[in-house]
Amino acid sequence: MKKTTSPRLKGRKDVKEAPQRLRKKRANSASQGLKYQLLDYLNQNADKSFAFKQLIKKFALKDKRTKIKLEELLQELVEKETVTKYENGNFQINNEANMATGIIDFVNPRFAFLVSEASEQDLYIDAENLNGAFDGDMVKVQVYEATRNKKPSGKVLEILQRGKETFVGKIEVLPRYAFVVPDSRKMFQDIFVAKENLNQAKDGEKVVVKITKYPEDADEKPEGTVLRVLGKAGEHETEMHAIMAEYGLPFAFPKEVELEADTLKTKILQAEIKKRRDFRTITTFTIDPEDAKDFDDALSVQFLENGNVEIGVHIADVTHYVLPGTELENEAFKRATSVYLVDRTIPMLPEKLSNGLCSLRPNEDKLTFSAVFEMEKSGKLVKEWFGRTVIHSAHRFSYESAQEVLEKGEGIFAQELLLLNDLAKKLRNERTKKGAISFESVEVKFKL
Repeated sequence: MKKTTSPRLKGRKDVKEAPQRLRKKRANSASQGLKYQLLDYLNQNADKSFAFKQLIKKFALKDKRTKIKLEELLQELVEKETVTKYENGNFQINNEANMATGIIDFVNPRFAFLVSEASEQDLYIDAENLNGAFDGDMVKVQVYEATRNKKPSGKVLEILQRGKETFVGKIEVLPRYAFVVPDSRKMFQDIFVAKENLNQAKDGEKVVVKITKYPEDADEKPEGTVLRVLGKAGEHETEMHAIMAEYGLPFAFPKEVELEADTLKTKILQAEIKKRRDFRTITTFTIDPEDAKDFDDALSVQFLENGNVEIGVHIADVTHYVLPGTELENEAFKRATSVYLVDRTIPMLPEKLSNGLCSLRPNEDKLTFSAVFEMEKSGKLVKEWFGRTVIHSAHRFSYESAQEVLEKGEGIFAQELLLLNDLAKKLRNERTKKGAISFESVEVKFKL
């Protein structure tokens, strides 16, 4: 039978060259594979040097073409200072070249990225090259250069520091052992728990588990022990505690911190007031959301005889109560900030401070730190002052009640609120003229 060529393909040069391109692609792939094998072997034996013949034997290279390719690869690595060639002809990996250190950032079970401060571009790492590293681990990586079709990639050589030891998840208890299925979307392995390490956890409960043994190969699971039982999975209180545990948010203050807070005196001494600028007779109020648990800042307004106005912005003077080196300061440093969840607040300071001494509640003397500005009614700044003060808030506005006064033009402290609103508009217009950018945002609230 006579062989024919399809009219559609007849005369097309790329069809005739397709087998040649395919052979070239396979050759490039084989060369890249040999390069990875070579680098892996040299890295695993970083304290040794090898003769060319030793490497040929190691990789079982039989034909002349692959031996030449190995020679070319070695020469390329020597030129890039990835490999050192000694006078006797031996080759050894240069430990400082083509290495990177950073944090593993998992994307999905198939791959992760190395995030390194030394590089603007994250490094791709395939799952099979993670060498047991988990999300958040600090690792040392062998960097493979970019090929024509791929970006730079890497392989984990060493886990320098584990990023996380405890995980939150639902426990599945079987007759002889149990597994914890982590809540984290970046932890893709179940954690094996031996029967004796259940800590009375029951099937279907949410628990906090600590990894006690990390897997040594891809077929193993991490092993752990249950530290705390949070409750039945799916229940509101359990899930809130699970969120707190997952992100390392504390459930309560340590006893020594609470005890130290209890020793703080609530009465402000006259000697302390004398050290401060006294604003207690000046009109002062707070404006906060209706559901605010504490009041961190206040505003004061004083009309001056020269026609100007003095505006004070006051914040609670926490440093008067939280002294350096105390248990309170150490705990505040750990927490860094207050965290507001849907149905609760995790404060940076114990309640005696956050909702008491350092909350600018109405009709109470409070120690504050203030920024005070004398301004013309045109909005021009005349004078400024910063320092420690004592205030006495006369009223607590919500956003809604303050807005109502502005819209009606009457009500408690209407003159002061209208003046502040007018000055704010003038200052905002000036900023806009100078090129300020205004970002609009929507506040999300939950009704439970």
